[in-house]
Amino acid sequence: LSSQSQKQNVPPRSILIVNKHRTRAVAEGIEALLRYVHEKYPGVRVFHEDRPDIPEGVEVWHPGPLAEPIDLIVTLGGDGTILHASSLFKVGAVPPVLSFSMGTLGFLLPFHIDDYAKALDSAFEGRATILKRMRLSCKFHDVDGTQMETHCEDWQVMNEIALHRGSSPHLNTIDIFVDGQHLTEAVSDGLIVSTPTGSTAYSLSAGGPIVHPSLSALVLTPICPRSLSFRPLVFPSSSSITLQIGERSRASAGLSLDGQTSHVLGPGEAVTVRASPFPIPCINRSSIVEPEEMQENEGAGPGKEDDWVRDINNLLQYNATFRSKALLRHSRT
Repeated sequence: LSSQSQKQNVPPRSILIVNKHRTRAVAEGIEALLRYVHEKYPGVRVFHEDRPDIPEGVEVWHPGPLAEPIDLIVTLGGDGTILHASSLFKVGAVPPVLSFSMGTLGFLLPFHIDDYAKALDSAFEGRATILKRMRLSCKFHDVDGTQMETHCEDWQVMNEIALHRGSSPHLNTIDIFVDGQHLTEAVSDGLIVSTPTGSTAYSLSAGGPIVHPSLSALVLTPICPRSLSFRPLVFPSSSSITLQIGERSRASAGLSLDGQTSHVLGPGEAVTVRASPFPIPCINRSSIVEPEEMQENEGAGPGKEDDWVRDINNLLQYNATFRSKALLRHSRT
């Protein structure tokens, strides 16, 4: 499973637009995108989910095994919009994702909506560079170890799978197995298994490490553990992690997939998490950077993953000292 950057060379023949609630800015952005695509690439089919706010000039698209094939996903919104796009392809491969920010901050938004023409041209002309962001798949097991039939079977998630105590006043007792070997019994509010992409989401808030998205790894992060020595762990993507609710656990555990509560596991039941063979190909901002625009020894050239360094500095204020924050405030006044 590789997460490295690569080129996207095949021009798309179909586009799926995924957007957050249609505010005026989002509606204007979609209109500009549609007008540009229809004028410059008239043979391309444009689809949209079947929603009340579906824009004019698009075809209705329904997810599932009989869905129309999609070559490019265009998202307008925040990180949640990209997570929603990922959820539309729960099973199987995901088309390349071209994401535009609509005035929101996020780690998965390399393009501003004003750059829509350059970004679309890079995709159609084979200049788009892609970072494959790994996803997670999960299977559920009953008390006797048999696989449970659930509506979220083999659901592919982009950020994390979290077991948590929900509204229960009691801590969860969860046995952790790595590749079938018992690692530890965890007594905590819950556990998070995240991707490198998800390492800057819920896992980070729970004290987990920041992992570069080009790595293929599983991050195990406890949520408010009772033990002071229970620290986050990083495993290779070839590992499988099984979280089993302990027989002595006084509480069931709610299961959240990318923030969506989907299942409740009782004592003895378990979920096994693995790296999915179907990552999400995300188009990088470096796709629209021209070589002559790069200054010597500054930035990363086309085809390089440069968004992550920018984001941890701008969005997380990584290693910002009190002095630099004060200077930042002073410079704004």
